[in-house]
Amino acid sequence: MTGRVRTVLGDIEPETLGRTDYHEHLFQVTPLLPGDELDDEGPSGEEARLLRAAGIDAMVEATPTGLGRDPAATARISARTGLGIVLTTGAHREAHYPSGHWLTGLDPSALAGRFVADLLDGAPATDGPGESAPARSPRGEPVRAGLLKAGIGYWSINRFERGVLDAVATAHRTTGAPVMVHLEHGSAAAEVLEILASGGVPADRVVLAHIDRNPDPGLHAELAATGAYLGYDGMARTREWPDSALLDCLLRVSALGGAGRLLLGGDVARRTRYVAYGGMPGLAYLPTRFIPRLEREGGADLVRAVLVDNPARLLAWSRR
Repeated sequence: MTGRVRTVLGDIEPETLGRTDYHEHLFQVTPLLPGDELDDEGPSGEEARLLRAAGIDAMVEATPTGLGRDPAATARISARTGLGIVLTTGAHREAHYPSGHWLTGLDPSALAGRFVADLLDGAPATDGPGESAPARSPRGEPVRAGLLKAGIGYWSINRFERGVLDAVATAHRTTGAPVMVHLEHGSAAAEVLEILASGGVPADRVVLAHIDRNPDPGLHAELAATGAYLGYDGMARTREWPDSALLDCLLRVSALGGAGRLLLGGDVARRTRYVAYGGMPGLAYLPTRFIPRLEREGGADLVRAVLVDNPARLLAWSRR
C-alpha cells in the first residue's frame, strides 16, 4: 500500500487523484449541529455531483467514527458521480459525542484497533460498540478508510482527545496512513505536532485542519517549515471573515516558502449550507468562487500545487 492513495473504491496512484478538495462531509450527525444533519444519500450524492461538475476530481470525506458515517453510501456516491473519495477513520473532539457515547469510553489501545481495522479491513456499515462486517462497495469490495483523524478543543486537549491522538499515532505507525487534526479555531497547532511526533508521526504526514481560522501568515510559514500541511477550509464564512482575508494569508504564506504545504477545502458540513438540501452556498463554492480568485492573484502553478500536487503527496500512505 505504501505510496498509494486509498479511496472508497480501491487504491490508486497519487498522480491519478486530480484536483482534490481536502475536507468535506457527505454524512455527519452531531449534537453540536442540531437540524443540520447530513443523513440522506440522495441530496448528499447530488451535492457530490455538483462538486464534481464544478471541476473537482476527488475529496476527503472527513467524518470520523461515530458521527453518522455511511461508508457503503459514500462508495455508491463515488461510483455514480466519478468523484474520488477518501473515507476517514479516527475520532473528533469529545464535544461532538453525546454524553456516555460508546466511543468515548474506549482506551487508546481499543481505539487504535478500531482505526487500524477501518484502514486495513474495511469500515463497518454502521459504527457501533461491537464488531461487524465491513461495508461493501458496489463491486462487493470492503470500503476502507484512507485517512486518520483526531480533534482537539480550543487551546485544550482533554483525556479522551489525548487518547485519540495516541491511538492515531499507533494506527499511523502500523499502516502509514496520513493524519488530519481538527484544530478548534486554529489553536494549539505546534502542540499537536509535538504530541504526534512523540508518537512517531512526522510532521509531513499531518494536515492541520482549520489553521486558517487563525490567519497568521508568519505562524503558518513556521508550521509549513516543519513539513506539516496547512488546511485552509474557511471560505464563505463571511460572518467571521471575508474570503479576501484567507486569500491574502494564503498568498503571503506561499511567498514565505509554504506553497508546497497548502491544501484547500470547504468544510461546509451543514445541510442548511448545501444546495442539494435546499441551502447555500454548497460545496461547489470552492471551485467556482474561491479558486478563480486564487488563480488570478496567485497564478496557475500555485493552484496546481494546492489542489493537485500537495494533496496527492499527503494522501499517499507512507511510514518510516
